[in-house]
Amino acid sequence: MNFSLFSSSRRELVRRPLGAMLHIGLLWGLVSSTALAQSAPAPQHPIFALNSLDATISIIDPVSFKELRRVPTGKEPHHLYLSPDEKSLLVANALSDSLTLLDPRTGQVQRVIDGISDPYQLRFSPDMKWLVTVANRLDHVDIYRSTPNPAGGVNLTLAKRVPSGKTPSHVYIDTRSTVAYVSMQDSDELVAVDLATQALRWKIKVGKMPADVFLTPDDKQLLVALTGDSVVEVYDVSGAKPVLSKRIKTADGAHAFRAWGDKRHVLVSNRVANTISKIDMQTMTVVDNYPAPGGPDCMDFLADGKTIMVTSRWARKVTFIDTTTRKVVRQVPVGRSPHGVWTLDHAPRQ
Repeated sequence: MNFSLFSSSRRELVRRPLGAMLHIGLLWGLVSSTALAQSAPAPQHPIFALNSLDATISIIDPVSFKELRRVPTGKEPHHLYLSPDEKSLLVANALSDSLTLLDPRTGQVQRVIDGISDPYQLRFSPDMKWLVTVANRLDHVDIYRSTPNPAGGVNLTLAKRVPSGKTPSHVYIDTRSTVAYVSMQDSDELVAVDLATQALRWKIKVGKMPADVFLTPDDKQLLVALTGDSVVEVYDVSGAKPVLSKRIKTADGAHAFRAWGDKRHVLVSNRVANTISKIDMQTMTVVDNYPAPGGPDCMDFLADGKTIMVTSRWARKVTFIDTTTRKVVRQVPVGRSPHGVWTLDHAPRQ
């Protein structure tokens, strides 16, 4: 199968504060262009939250923190990912077998791609040659070859459908774009798939209900969040076969990861405990904890380097947490069962 993925021309948000400042400069005649440039705010882009049970995506204003509108998607949008050219935000609609593409700067729908089998979670390889999707209800992993489209975006060609264990959940790809690691939520397994050959490298048993997976920046250690436990398991994947090296006690329902952005720390949401733990990847220990009410799920870490943005799955809200004060600073009401959350104005992914 061949799928063409492309986007419309990039649209930038109009920065109203800059316009107001220019008007003041004209009135006063004394404010230099340098001073105006220094005082102008950084670009602000929308915040996106997927409402899985409503088949919509909430577009949130990053200044007022108000929901601007809801955009229809396919059924059960769970996760989202940015295209390699950064012009399209891909929303995976699991029950509609489709991808909805949005402009990440405006939230405007660009197009819908049908025929993508049960895309629950998705991830591009760092070299942008592969897109991997996991079919949560159909028990397989799909590997697509990704090539640039002259019109923008990429072309997707299904390379192979790989049968998996029961309920594949999350995927992570190494920095060399050679291996995809996928968790199997209901068969308590972890698999490694060779991207070049689309063959299984290995399959192992892990703890209860593995969900998200996260690879350390050196590609040597893989963290697995156990939603059916209160633990993150750490596996040494530098050799031919993985070796369990540590079990990190976090809190009940360890579920989703998000890098802090300093290549040393990673966050994990504890869905049952209503907390988020900060893990030091050098010592593999928890070094901090933050409150996260309402069943915390997917996270993003804002570019200010201190604010966690997390979907509160059971509370129908997006929660913002100040990590310096360890307090919830705001909650934005959204749709039912909010899952994936994302913005262009985020901290680094490692």
